[in-house]
Amino acid sequence: MLDIADELARWAEQGRDFAVATVVSVTGSAPRPPGAALAVDRDGTAVGSVSGGCVEGAVYELCRQAVEDGRTVVERFAPSDEDAFAAGLTCGGTIDVLVTPVRGGVYRAALAQAAAGRAAALVRVVDGPPETRGRPLLVRPDGTYEGGLGGRPELDRTAAAEARALLDAGRTGTVTVGAEGARCGRPVTLLVESSVPPPRMIVFGAVDFASALVRVGGFLGYRVTVCDARPVFATASRFPGADEVVVAWPHAYLDATEVDPRTVLCVLTHDPRFDVPLLRRALRLPVAYVGAMGSRRTHEDRVRRLREAGLTDRELDRLHSPIGLDLGARTPEETAVSIAAEIVAVLRGGGGAPLTGARTPIHHDGDTAHGADAGRPGAARDEDPARDEDPARDGSAARGGSAARGAAPARDGAVV
Repeated sequence: MLDIADELARWAEQGRDFAVATVVSVTGSAPRPPGAALAVDRDGTAVGSVSGGCVEGAVYELCRQAVEDGRTVVERFAPSDEDAFAAGLTCGGTIDVLVTPVRGGVYRAALAQAAAGRAAALVRVVDGPPETRGRPLLVRPDGTYEGGLGGRPELDRTAAAEARALLDAGRTGTVTVGAEGARCGRPVTLLVESSVPPPRMIVFGAVDFASALVRVGGFLGYRVTVCDARPVFATASRFPGADEVVVAWPHAYLDATEVDPRTVLCVLTHDPRFDVPLLRRALRLPVAYVGAMGSRRTHEDRVRRLREAGLTDRELDRLHSPIGLDLGARTPEETAVSIAAEIVAVLRGGGGAPLTGARTPIHHDGDTAHGADAGRPGAARDEDPARDEDPARDGSAARGGSAARGAAPARDGAVV
């Protein structure tokens, strides 16, 4: 439910009665992950989604019933049977949904915390003693907590410790503990929803491609920063979609700012004066993605310079360059989609290939890319000499030339 906290916090402030259905677990192919939620108020107004449409009607009615009777239920939805009108998942997966009436100060505090962008975890019992169903526990990053699950105090302490671990990782999921707070005894299954501040996207280089990438990054939920050493180009008026625009040498800014394992770094300068000192630092940081724009010639020169600067092959393997997937992109907007597509594929473990005719899963389990061994969709393209020989077939090569032409006066001799 924390994924729709902005709207639900307003409902709570307005004193509305409402219930929330939250996806607890997913088996097989399903369109929405654990933590996805649908909320319905007493008037029938709905916000959110748990299934992309397959079982939305049935879940909607469960929420309305929960508003009326105040009961918490867990419902399983499996593939549709022979009855075409039965509630079921046409995608072939199975989901468990927790439906809870939202009442009391702990829920309001959790929603307010998430809506304000502050880290918090909300714990609820999915399977356990009846008296614990629907009771919330709000856990903060420092391990303090508010509320209670209705069992022994040891259960609250254990649940808070488990929730803090998931919160530190920015993950939502279920954990099983003993009803008395130990790992033994009657098992209790907990749903832990983590709400963390938006991940960061830092775009280095105040070029035309950056403006398009800023808009796409915001659409994907990133807090986007643009950084460039040239004050005439790094202005808020040129990047109205950015959360912040910083005038600084890129490597100095990266040294001074905070990053985490969810941060993505996009280097669009392809000027060795900026790139090399910046990438030398970036490729040694625990971030999710590092990509750099430029032609293949620029990439080869950049890698040579980085090796001379002391980077290892393992560190260089983390570099996604030329940046983006091969979509044949030409415009800044198309290029931004190409870059965003690669970022999503890396973070979610996708291969970057068309789904038509593919036999791989459509819905992946979750984050896979944190560190040097992250999957590189499209890595094989660097090994295709036919494509290297034809710059027109390589979206990144075309992008590098276009970027140089569009920004040459401002780039002070950028190497392409």
